[in-house]
Formats: sequence, C-alpha cells, structure tokens
Amino acid sequence: MTSVLHQPLPGRASPSVGDVLLFIARRLALAVTTVLAVVTIAFVLGRATGEPGALLLPDNATQADIQALNSSLGFDRPLLVQYLDTLVGLVTGDFGDSYRLRESALGLVLERVPATIELAFWAFVIGLALAVVAALTIQLTGSRVLRAIVGWAGALRQSVPDFFFALLLVLVFSVLLGALPSLGRTSYASLVLPVATLATGQFVMYLRLLDAALSEQAGQDYVRTAIAQGQRRSTVLFTRMLPNAIVPVLGMAGLNLGGLLGGTVVVEVVFAWPGLGKLLTDAVSQRDFPIVQAGLVFVALAFVIVNTAVDVLVRRIDTRTAAA
Repeated sequence: MTSVLHQPLPGRASPSVGDVLLFIARRLALAVTTVLAVVTIAFVLGRATGEPGALLLPDNATQADIQALNSSLGFDRPLLVQYLDTLVGLVTGDFGDSYRLRESALGLVLERVPATIELAFWAFVIGLALAVVAALTIQLTGSRVLRAIVGWAGALRQSVPDFFFALLLVLVFSVLLGALPSLGRTSYASLVLPVATLATGQFVMYLRLLDAALSEQAGQDYVRTAIAQGQRRSTVLFTRMLPNAIVPVLGMAGLNLGGLLGGTVVVEVVFAWPGLGKLLTDAVSQRDFPIVQAGLVFVALAFVIVNTAVDVLVRRIDTRTAAA
C-alpha cells in the first residue's frame, strides 16, 4: 500500500498550452498597463513641479534666457503633444538626452543598473538565507526563548529607519573601527554595509512569514504520521515541511525583490552607491525628466519580470497552483 507520506499532493492537471498562453497574455497586459501608468504619473507629477530651465542655467541668467531654454526643450508646446511624444519615446526606447549631462537618458540608466542589481541581489539572497537558517533553528530546537529573542531583535531592527541604521553602521564600522569603507563602490568590502542595511530589514519579514508557515505545517497530519512512523523530525522538517512552507514566502520574496530594484534609493544616497536610485534622486531634484522617465520605466519592467519569474517558479514547486 502506498504510504500516506508518498501520496501526491491534491491538485489539478498540468496546465495546457492554452493556459500557458493565457498566463503570458495576462502578464503582457499587466506589463503594458504598469509601464503606461508609471509613465503617465511621472509625466503629470514632473510637469506639475515646473520647468527645468531655471535649474539648468546659472543664477545670473535672465528670464529671457530661461524661457528660451525651456522653449528649446519643448516645454512651450501643449501638454498633450508633450505627453504623446513621451509615449512615442516609450515605444521606440528613445527617452531623449539628459538635460544636464547631455547624454542618452536610457544609456545613463543602463550604466547604473548593474550597481543597483548587485546591491539588491545580495541583500535579497542574504536576507532570505538568514531567515531560513533562523526559522529552521527555531523549529529544530523548539526553543521559545530563541523565538522571543529573534522576534524582539527583528522588531527592534524594523523600528529603526534604513537611513538611520545605515548611519549607525557607518559610525561603528567606518568611523570608530575603520574596518569597512563607507562610501562608493570600490571593492567587495564596499558592499558589506549597504547590503547589511537592506538584508537585515528583509530578514525580519521573511523570518516571520517562514516561521508562521512552518508552525502551521508542524500541526498537519502528515508530520505527526511521519514522526509516529519513526522518521526524525529534522528529516521531516527539511524534506516535507520546508518545501511546503517556502511557497508563500517565495511569492512575497518576488514582490520584495522587484521593489528592492527601485527601493534602494535611501541606502544608495547614504553610501554614495553609484546605482539607479542615486541617479534618479539627482534627476528628480534637477527636474531632469528624461532620466526620471527612463529610470521609472526600467523599474516598472523589472518589477513585472521578476514577479512573473517568481510566479512561474511557485507554480513549478506547488502543483496545486499549476492551473490556477
């Protein structure tokens, strides 16, 4: 007789070609809608802040000089025409040149993307890995004291804003100890402080989700049956409980990773990290709209792509959602 432990999970049949095509079509529609919404919001808010001429010219520039520059940049045209030009640029991939740097806005964004991806990737991996280790340790030991200590430490970290936590790390490890660089992207050591800032914040969220999921799995019949049949709890934890508990965590992790690609702004500014966040911050303060629009489009696309990849991964892991 087939063991209860080895029975397949209840689920639906594998998705048909039609289901796959429908899934892809939905994702493409979501991507188009997201990018269009981001561009529209960026356009409206950007134009609401005023024209950039006064910021681009010296302080002694006359009003005539400012108006002439704004006119040369196309700000004297009707807003609808400017918006349509923006949409054309979105389709063709031509967002224009940076007002201040006089280089392709998309080229400047792509130059900064590797630094941001590096920061977000390591923060994601380390934060999730720490959460998995901590959650498994809590489950293996069954220690309420350990769960309380980790929980309090996590709550304390979440109560500290990222920028303040980053400054504390700089004060301790760069100023007092002189052990790690605090600015720039000069070596692997430069990654430590910014990654630590982001990863510790991610760790808390992943730990709570994973610990709750594992605790729920611990009360399932298959766990009690396995232990009653003589299997070690650690074996059941690693081979059965963890694969089932990780599914909802991966879904949240996908959302979080996509958000990280556009949410490292504060950390990049504090550590002078030459990534996309710092570029966008400078562009917003200078009303350099081509860079802002190119950067936001990249972030929106990255968010959709990452979450689509995670959805596919979750479907592969959990057959119960294969045809959902």
